[in-house]
Amino acid sequence: MSSTRPAVERIQLHNGVVELSATPAFGGRVLSFNLRGHPNVLKTGEAVDQQPAPEVSATAGDIPYLGHDVWVGPQSQWWMHQQVNPTRKAATAVWPPDPYLSLATTRAVTRSGDQLILEGVPSPVTGVQLRKRVALSSTRADTVEVEATARNIRSESIAWDLWFNTRVAASTRVFVPVADAADIRLQPPTEAGTVAPAYRHHGGVFALRADARQDGLIQRGKVLLQPSAGWMAGFAGDQVLVIRFAHQPLSAIHPEQGQVELYLDAPPQHPERGLLEMEVHAPYRQLAPDERMQANEQWTLLRYTGPDAQQAQHQFLCSKAQELQLTNACAPSSAAP
Repeated sequence: MSSTRPAVERIQLHNGVVELSATPAFGGRVLSFNLRGHPNVLKTGEAVDQQPAPEVSATAGDIPYLGHDVWVGPQSQWWMHQQVNPTRKAATAVWPPDPYLSLATTRAVTRSGDQLILEGVPSPVTGVQLRKRVALSSTRADTVEVEATARNIRSESIAWDLWFNTRVAASTRVFVPVADAADIRLQPPTEAGTVAPAYRHHGGVFALRADARQDGLIQRGKVLLQPSAGWMAGFAGDQVLVIRFAHQPLSAIHPEQGQVELYLDAPPQHPERGLLEMEVHAPYRQLAPDERMQANEQWTLLRYTGPDAQQAQHQFLCSKAQELQLTNACAPSSAAP
């Protein structure tokens, strides 16, 4: 059976330092990113190979292709502004994400050695059409630029934010600059057998990683953060994924969301099934008919040869702070150890 299944198209960008692959399928998503000769730092689902041609409709569910995807927010309104699925509207459904943005095949309008532009389909669910650009940076060989533009396809105004969702392994340790404990909101899980993720916040930097647990509980939940600067970093083995973005004031972000959100799902018996989502929300904006809004990230991959320890990794980020403009990466000297 599997021999007849069509393989998903993958488009490669590489420059001798980093390698990236993306597909026009599944809404147009990035499937891999790595330093040359190193493993993929992104997490993708088996569905990429097992369900390469999903049905796209207003009744479709979510398929966990994972990788890097773009949604619109807030999540609470995903099914509120549409007439194509009255059941989900009546239920104020918060799942699944818009199938037209996450499942439909996009069109590659530009594909060269150094950049890829994908044009999405107009969505009757959220009223937007997305255009995505992924490009090798012209200034740093270890960096790519990831950009999304949303256009209002309706004849009336709509309001959304652009929401970048980058999935990595649950074993990744993520650092985010956060000034104050009040800038951290934890959404704990409600399911039996789960426990909220444990995090540390010290010296102006927030750190999260799945614990090694003996009690068998699944660590699951979301942390919404107001960062003090526009970056976060994930340590995955000997690679560090640094995601940089335009820092926004709290007032620009929809109150139900955080500018940075981290979602962890880590089953201790099956760590390979876990995942961590490194998410960024752009400003929540009203768009007139045919108006567009845009958001972007820069992804940089660094080699890391130090110990798998929070303090050493924090120190490594501090050593890169000037070069990469990682504001607040270094703990203030007055901070207690």
